[in-house]
Amino acid sequence: MTDPVVIVGAGVMGTGIATLALVHGTPVTLVDTVEEKLTAAGPIIATGLRTAGLMGAAPAGVEPAGLTLVTGLADALAARPAAAVIEAITEDAGRKADVLARVCAAVKPGTPLVTNTSSIPIDELAHAVARPEDLLGVHFMNPSYLISTVELARGRRTGAAAESTAVRVLESWRRRVIVVRDAPGFVTSRLLHPMINNAARVVEEGTASVAEVDELMHGCLGHPTGPLRTADLIGIDNLVDSLWVLHERSGDESCRPCDLLLSKVRDGHFGRKSGRGFYEYGSR
Repeated sequence: MTDPVVIVGAGVMGTGIATLALVHGTPVTLVDTVEEKLTAAGPIIATGLRTAGLMGAAPAGVEPAGLTLVTGLADALAARPAAAVIEAITEDAGRKADVLARVCAAVKPGTPLVTNTSSIPIDELAHAVARPEDLLGVHFMNPSYLISTVELARGRRTGAAAESTAVRVLESWRRRVIVVRDAPGFVTSRLLHPMINNAARVVEEGTASVAEVDELMHGCLGHPTGPLRTADLIGIDNLVDSLWVLHERSGDESCRPCDLLLSKVRDGHFGRKSGRGFYEYGSR
C-alpha cells in the first residue's frame, strides 16, 4: 500500500495505531493540534516499533514506512490522497463529530472515515458527516500493534465500499477483523468495561486487594492480565469516559463509574501513561 493513512490524535491510541501501520509499511500522517503531543509521539512510536520487532509483531522483510507529523488537519488532508482517515481523539461525541465532519468535507468521496471509538454509536456520529456511507468504527485494542484482532462496527448507513476498503487496509496490517452491528460499546466495551468497574467496586468495598482481584481473574477465569491491570493499560480516564457514554446511552447502572475509578481520575492516576493507576510503573 503506497497511499498513507491519516491519523487524527497523537495520544495513546493514535500513536499505537500509527505504530501498527508503520511497521507494516504504510506511511502515516499523524495530526494533533498540541505540538507537545506531536513532539512526544516520535519517541513513543520509535519505542513501539522496537517492541513490535522484539515481540514478533513486525512482518519479515518489511521496512517501517515514513512518519509525518502535522499540527494542521487541513494541511494533512491536502498533502496527498489518503487510503483512510482514522480519528483517534478523546471519547467525546461532540469533539469526534466535529473532527469527522471536517475530515469528510476535505477528502474525496469513498475515503473511509474511521472513528476509533470504544463506546459511541456510529449512527450517532453519522449525523455530523455529509457522507454517512463512508463512516464506520474500528475499535483497536491497546497496544494496537500487538493485539491482532479488531472490532469493526458498521452503522446502519455504512456503505459496503467503505467497509470493504477498511477491511482491506486492516488485513494488510495482518489484523483479524470481526464485523459487529452498531450499539453503545459494541461487543468488547459493553462486556469489558462494566466488568472492570465491578472489579474496582470489589476493591472499594474491601472484599479483596487489587492484586488479589487480578490474580483470581487470571488464575481462575483465564483473564490474560486481570481487569484492573487492564484498566491501567486502557487509561482509567479513558475508561471512565467510556463508562459514562455507556451509562447515558444504555441506562445500565453497572456502567456508572464507581467512586474508586472517579477518585483515581481526580488524582491524575490514569494508569501506565501517568506512571500510576491501580499499580505503580516508576518513571515514564
